Formats: sequence, structure tokens, C-alpha cells
Amino acid sequence: MKLGATLYIKNTVEAVEFYKEAFGMTLGYNEKFPDGTFMHAALLKDGHEVFAVSESRNDDFLKVMLASSLKESRPTMSYGINFDNEEEVKKAYAMLIDGGTVLFPLGSLPWSSCCAEVVDKYGVYWYITV
Repeated sequence: MKLGATLYIKNTVEAVEFYKEAFGMTLGYNEKFPDGTFMHAALLKDGHEVFAVSESRNDDFLKVMLASSLKESRPTMSYGINFDNEEEVKKAYAMLIDGGTVLFPLGSLPWSSCCAEVVDKYGVYWYITV
């Protein structure tokens, strides 16, 4: 079994390039809408899909997701990326905080020597760790 995670965001062409650089990923299977934005863009690490990106076009779907989050006063989902070393975490952190919001600054916890929580400029909540 594999969990399929898709980020529904705006500006997918820019976001795909951003995530490729931040997380050291490559673009896998992808389809575009006629306007050039991504209908589906699989992002791969070492040949395996980690998550996909899709242009957010359904405002009703977005309203339901936001209402759910607001009702609980916290995000209902976060994405966690486990890196191989601290340098990868630090690179991703530096990119994610540009235009984003830091929830837990780069530091350590009992289970990780280097981790952070950030909501990036696309509104995605990330937990990054080594």
C-alpha cells in the first residue's frame, strides 16, 4: 500500500520547480491543462514518487478544506519529509521560509538532531527532519 499525496495549490509551474530544488526531486509523470499549469505533476526522489502537485481550480473543494481547518483551529494535514542529512534539511528550510511562516524554527527534538515546521508560500504545512 502507498499513500498518494497531492498538493492542490495555485501557480503549479513555479511550485514544481521550487519543490524540485528544495527537496532534490525530479519531475515524473505529468499532465498539463491547456493553460500550461499542471493537472498532475508527480515529484520523485530516487525514482520513487513522494507526492504530486495539481493546480487548485475547484473553489468549492478549497472552501470545504479551509472550513474544516478553521473549525479545528489547526491544519488537518501536514507533510513530513525525512532527509538523509542535516545539510538537506537546512537547504529545504532556507527555501521554505522564504515567503512562508515558521511554526517551529530549525532546531532539535529528542527524536531528531535537526528539524523544523514551516507553512510555505503555497500554504503547505511541512515537517522537515533528519
